[in-house]
Amino acid sequence: MTDRRKAQISSRKQPRQTRSMELVASVMEAAVQVLAAEGAQRFTMARVAERAGVSVGSLYQYFPNKAAILFRLQSDEWARTAEILRGILEQRVTPPLDRLRMAVHAFIRSECEETGVRMALDDAAPLYRGAPEAHDALKAGAAIMQAFMREVLPDASADQRALAGGLVELTIRSVGKSYSETPCTPIEIEAFAEAMADMLCAYLEGLNHVA
Repeated sequence: MTDRRKAQISSRKQPRQTRSMELVASVMEAAVQVLAAEGAQRFTMARVAERAGVSVGSLYQYFPNKAAILFRLQSDEWARTAEILRGILEQRVTPPLDRLRMAVHAFIRSECEETGVRMALDDAAPLYRGAPEAHDALKAGAAIMQAFMREVLPDASADQRALAGGLVELTIRSVGKSYSETPCTPIEIEAFAEAMADMLCAYLEGLNHVA
């Protein structure tokens, strides 16, 4: 069962030539447009091919089915999120909790952009949830957060840091996703992000006092 599921969401091959890379980039752009316009339930290979201006056969050279395309969109999103976190949390010249505050603001703003596509990807999650690729794709963000926890909680045990890092990351992701589902003004978004940052920073400060 695992091998079958893995095959269903893994790309058939990686583009190596410029023309192939351009084709895949065009397909991914078309996939975003179809997902935003049609939602996950009406997302099909045929619609993506038509929007990209290529044959369905060309899609099947790289993606075995729509689950593979949707997973590629989601994994690309996870990678962008990981880079946002990495770019902020690894800035050692800035105090750790200030970096966390900056990361929360950046993440919430990011979640509130292109909300329709994000919600549609969430609807599509059952197609690949639990697959090994999905687990591996999330490891990068978790590793970045755990490295940050070693810095911000130097006297805590490994178990305490693991718990704190998981809780902080889960809170940012889950609450941010939920909040982004309701349209908000930029001022409201910043106020919400600041309140969340206050809460998470207070939590970590409390752990430092305990440790």
